[in-house]
Amino acid sequence: MHLDVLDLRQFYYRTRLGRAAQKSVRDQLTELWPDATGQTVVGFGFAVPLLRPYLGQAARVIGLMPGAQGVMPWPAGQDNVSVLCHETRWPLPAGTVDRLVVLHGLETSEHPASVLEECHRVLAPEGRVLFIVPNRRGLWARRDATPFGFGRPYSLGQLEAQLRGHGFEPDRHRAALFAPPSHGRFWLRSADLLERMGRRLSRDAAGGVIMLEASKHTFAPTRPGLAERVKRPLRILDSAPQPAGVSSRSES
Repeated sequence: MHLDVLDLRQFYYRTRLGRAAQKSVRDQLTELWPDATGQTVVGFGFAVPLLRPYLGQAARVIGLMPGAQGVMPWPAGQDNVSVLCHETRWPLPAGTVDRLVVLHGLETSEHPASVLEECHRVLAPEGRVLFIVPNRRGLWARRDATPFGFGRPYSLGQLEAQLRGHGFEPDRHRAALFAPPSHGRFWLRSADLLERMGRRLSRDAAGGVIMLEASKHTFAPTRPGLAERVKRPLRILDSAPQPAGVSSRSES
């Protein structure tokens, strides 16, 4: 079940813990993707806190927010780029997204397979997608005081297997949120130090979130009904010509 956009905004923009979490994950993102000049950068779920570094360089930045979550205008003080959408039908043409960030969009969805299919559909052939999910081994998934305590946490192996089953090839992974999910002043002051230490020690076991970058295979993922839908238009090549004005029924 998706979290409410008001709760997400409150955490990431109105609490010190949320701002520290935002910085930790965003620093890892910009290290993976330091430049997006001329590219289309899209975030799904509640990824907009991570997209601000790309506003001045990307050709376009779009924040997709699922209807069950709700939407908020973003960025503040600038032209709005956030869009409310159905989580399994995004208002984007196929193969047009160069960089896709999914935060609070996969683990909270009741239709994760359909979300992955949309990710695969919109991603360009040379595009990259970054999935950010709660680490089932980490402390953040065990507390519901933050958004990472909701939904289905993943191990790295579980996430990789799910992505491969939907036409993605996992490339690189990292971890973030090594500081405990505490609002205590000591832990907040120590957050940057703990993040630096954690990155040296572990890339997936200790962090509160797993960040997995993937690319898509050139073939579409296998799923029920796909083969039949693909074969139907091919049979037209073997059929007799149709009289003018007769059209075959298209499929949605």
